[in-house]
Amino acid sequence: MKLLKLVPDNTNIRFLRWRVPFYVVSLLLMAASVGLVMTKGLNLGVDFVGGQMIRATFTQSATAPVEELRESVGSLGYGEPIIQQFGADNEISIRMRLPEGADEDPGLADQMARTITDRIEADHPDVRIDGVDSVSGKVSGELFQDGMMALGLAMLAISVYIWIRFEWQFGVGALFALLHDVTLTLGMFALTQMEFDLNIVAAILTLIGYSLNDTIVVYDRIRENLKKYRKMPIAELLDLSVNETLSRTVVTSLSVLITLLALLLLGPPVIFGFTAAITLGIFVGTYSSVYMSAPILIWLGVSGNSFVPTETAVDVQERKARGEA
Repeated sequence: MKLLKLVPDNTNIRFLRWRVPFYVVSLLLMAASVGLVMTKGLNLGVDFVGGQMIRATFTQSATAPVEELRESVGSLGYGEPIIQQFGADNEISIRMRLPEGADEDPGLADQMARTITDRIEADHPDVRIDGVDSVSGKVSGELFQDGMMALGLAMLAISVYIWIRFEWQFGVGALFALLHDVTLTLGMFALTQMEFDLNIVAAILTLIGYSLNDTIVVYDRIRENLKKYRKMPIAELLDLSVNETLSRTVVTSLSVLITLLALLLLGPPVIFGFTAAITLGIFVGTYSSVYMSAPILIWLGVSGNSFVPTETAVDVQERKARGEA
């Protein structure tokens, strides 16, 4: 039985032929994403702007009525609640943003909590309120800064690793590709105004890992081919390397996308933003490994002789002593 091959063995796509137009488009998209973040901003969630979490247990029910609660609590005028199962199926947590002015007047937050708990107790006599926790906007702001710092340090540490593992040109290429992926993801959240919380930070860190993995596979093949085909023009060598790893890239991306699309269409709303971020990351991560990280090596001066060890004076004398030209 013949195996199905999504990418034939003799595939020879000239990816780098269109490297300049694709780079221009990517730079424009990155600029647009930065502009959206600066003008529209991110729709920061409770984790980053402060809020309250109400924990409750429905003692006479096997499962908590999540959809019913989302509708009844949302009708109170405090915004859309984030409701998740917390522990057992009949235990939930309800997260709400702090009302306007709560930082100056803590009584507003207490009043909101009482209003919400009164509504839940009135609609569900079997409910038990297990606790009400508040997070101030100041603490949440520090959490947002720490999350962004984690993203930046992760990208920097990855680039340093690639610099040591390969050469500095590869480190710069990987850093630019990761910056491209993260910027476009942030732009999507600024454009759609989907909630940006700690789950999305985790999703971005995940897509950084995925994009990096794909980039390193391509870079490793480029390094091998630089040793084998030193006289080959660098653009042809990069095309060859990308084509040789294309089958692995396509199969891996499609396998992950099948799972992600199922989660997008059938998964619970609470992880929709997380799934959307990773889904976009699969596309931009695969794209950046081909059209961002590989072409930039040309502009950084990589050639077939870039990593050939320089011959010292002692090496020249030894070669002459052996009678070699």
